[in-house]
Amino acid sequence: MTSLRARLLAGTVAGMVLLLAALSVVVYATIRRALFEQFDAGLESTAQLLAASVEQDADDEELGLEVQQMPEFRDVRHQAYFQLWTTDGTIAGKSPTLHRGDLWRLADDAAAPAFADLHDDNGQPLRAIGLRFRPRATDQEGEARPAASLQAMTLTVARDATELYGQLHLLRWLLLGASAAVAAAALLIAAIVVRHGLAPLNAIAAQIEALRADDLAARLDARQMPAELVPIRERLNDLLARLQGSFQRERRFTADVAHELRTPLAGLRSTLEVTLARARDRREYETVLSDCLELVQNMQAMVNNLLMLARLDTRQTVPRQDCIRLADLAETCWRPFAARARQRQIAWESAIPDDLTCRCDPDNLSMIVTNLLANAAEYTNDGGRIRIAARSADGHVELTVANTGCTLNPQQVSQVFDCFWRGDSSRRDAGVHCGLGLALVQRLVTALGGSVAAERQPDGIFLVRLTLAGEDAGRS
Repeated sequence: MTSLRARLLAGTVAGMVLLLAALSVVVYATIRRALFEQFDAGLESTAQLLAASVEQDADDEELGLEVQQMPEFRDVRHQAYFQLWTTDGTIAGKSPTLHRGDLWRLADDAAAPAFADLHDDNGQPLRAIGLRFRPRATDQEGEARPAASLQAMTLTVARDATELYGQLHLLRWLLLGASAAVAAAALLIAAIVVRHGLAPLNAIAAQIEALRADDLAARLDARQMPAELVPIRERLNDLLARLQGSFQRERRFTADVAHELRTPLAGLRSTLEVTLARARDRREYETVLSDCLELVQNMQAMVNNLLMLARLDTRQTVPRQDCIRLADLAETCWRPFAARARQRQIAWESAIPDDLTCRCDPDNLSMIVTNLLANAAEYTNDGGRIRIAARSADGHVELTVANTGCTLNPQQVSQVFDCFWRGDSSRRDAGVHCGLGLALVQRLVTALGGSVAAERQPDGIFLVRLTLAGEDAGRS
């Protein structure tokens, strides 16, 4: 592709060359017109004087020319010529300098003078004028008489135009040379200006080249940067910030995955090593295998959640739309946690109207509600309360899950949807709770076109509010 520098140079120089060409044409045309007007004015004046010197005897119609007062028509060095015709085309007279040659008969039928470019026998350029006139009429005593009865005559006067065309030729070369010199100077100046103007781009390129993969905290400097490049710098800095955040999340994600897998794998290994240390009866082997199976199931659940998150991030899942009765869905999702909640004396309350429905993907919505209830059942205090509610408003369904016993501060609440984040920084229950439930809820709700948010209310109540988009939400 053509470089920006070359395109700017080509455009600038081409524009200046076009302007110079147009200016040169205008200057040449103006000066040429002025020179021709001046030359033609002198030529017309000579022709008028010559026509005024022509007289005709009224009796014998003899013509008389007073050319002795115009020496340029007698001296060959002046290269001035004239020729006179009568109405029937008969040559009535011509200058001695013409010898045997003839001029063109101009303005034979025109009332106004006519100008033309001619050439002599040697090929030299001539400028000629032709006009029609009536000669003066005189009697035998030389008295002037009215010329109305005399026939009109045609006169052509020509003069050498070599000097005129030489001046125009010199003018063309001067304009061409001046234009070439100005174009060369413009090219040099444009190259300097473009190079200086593109210097900030080179500076940005140098700053970008200096960035290291292990130091994405660096940002592009805004000093001495043109205003046109500031938006580019800001967008690049925003991109660097997003990349930095992505790499940080990736490193944290890798560390969290390693930590979450290390604990159950270590427990699995130690259990197997202790079991294999000596012979045991069947009951002991069954107990050990049951414990190992539980650890494997927990790890498999975590891997499944990670795969689901990956599919959601790459939009590989296509939700379907079914009519779902929310009260029945909530009761079904709560059953796996009911027995454990009764043991801890946790009160369960569902405030979802029986006839409230929405159109949504049943599998995804079931996974969302199950994860919310699992999180609530795990972190509600003994003797506490879990409440699920839903309502329809403006074509949307708002679903809330609240539980008591929350000990998180506002900053921690803002992190609950991050992968592998848990309020217990020591991760004493690693391998059992890996911190993917609420992260999966957020991705699923987003995939369904809704939104989800968490907040800590007074009296230690943790509430998750999700809104499912869709105009089909309502009561059956």
